[in-house]
Amino acid sequence: MAILDRWTIDFVSSSVEQTTRLGVRLGELLELHDLVCLSGELGAGKTAFARGIGRGWGTGLRVTSPTFTLVNEYPRLADGRILYHIDCYRLEAAVDQMTAGLGDIIFGNGAVMVEWPERIESLLPEDRLWIALTYVSETRRKLRISATGERSAELLEDFKKRAFGV
Repeated sequence: MAILDRWTIDFVSSSVEQTTRLGVRLGELLELHDLVCLSGELGAGKTAFARGIGRGWGTGLRVTSPTFTLVNEYPRLADGRILYHIDCYRLEAAVDQMTAGLGDIIFGNGAVMVEWPERIESLLPEDRLWIALTYVSETRRKLRISATGERSAELLEDFKKRAFGV
């Protein structure tokens, strides 16, 4: 793992299982109003990471990418709080973003993870954790995690401790 600065880390995952486990570590730390953006091409590992986040959040449901439904909700078993999973792959125009009611979800009372966040970046709050996943090989994925505000920097710091012991 390379710690580039307080706001950014880079590392390479060696398997789908490791990518999922790292997502679990992050999901265990999420609080209401946290925003996690998962960016990367098809096959980069976004859904594997999201699956881990859901597991760490504590949902009893299987996390799947909401490509055709746009939004999935994952209640936490312990208290019923919702983790929203938004997939913006099919959103093209600003009118799509507005009519989908994404602002109500993003600024609502849950934690939120967004796949393909670059398609709605103008709607996103400044304070967010941005995870860029890149396909390296059949088993390896590069992850760059960047924090863009005080809460996301705190979340990144806690994630580094939980996932890597640093």
